[in-house]
Amino acid sequence: MGNTKDIKGNFVITIGREFGSGGHSIGKMLAEMLKVDFYDSEIIDEASKRSGVCTSYLEKADEKAPNFLEYALFSGSNQENILSSGNFYVLQSNVILNLAGKGSCVIVGRSADYILRNHPCCINLFISSPLDFRIRNVMQRMNLSEDAAKVMIERKDRSRMKFYNFYTEKEWGNATSYDLCIDSSILGIQNTAFFLRQFVKEVLER
Repeated sequence: MGNTKDIKGNFVITIGREFGSGGHSIGKMLAEMLKVDFYDSEIIDEASKRSGVCTSYLEKADEKAPNFLEYALFSGSNQENILSSGNFYVLQSNVILNLAGKGSCVIVGRSADYILRNHPCCINLFISSPLDFRIRNVMQRMNLSEDAAKVMIERKDRSRMKFYNFYTEKEWGNATSYDLCIDSSILGIQNTAFFLRQFVKEVLER
């Protein structure tokens, strides 16, 4: 595949993903291949440092639409004011903008493609796969039964869709919202990462 020494300038790759499609693993492999930073849950850690809100509260709010934020936190907590309505989204957006400004990177989820819509070099990807493929992945990764894995996938995807559609002017999972959508079950996790590495390289060299 070669290396990235001929790619000049900062770039960002954002990855939207269906739960269980391997988006996190693919994103991490891609970042390693491109020798750039990788951010997923690290965004929550950074938001916690900036806000002083403990990570457990932010994890509850992560990729959830505002109606969740209004009811999920403990009543009377001083954390509640910080996370009420769209405050968490603003906090998370500022973290993503800051990380993207530091240098080339891969960012998973959290409507990063929309947040970075004005970035001069941002490639937006979406990773999906058939439900049976995702169920097998989640069963193996989380040691769940088939039924439990299916319920978790449906819940996670519904939450991500509501979050994305609420905060952006686009539709989660719709091909028109991204530069490339790919089914990770066709090539498998590792080979999908190799394919995307070549795609990114071709785009950046244009």
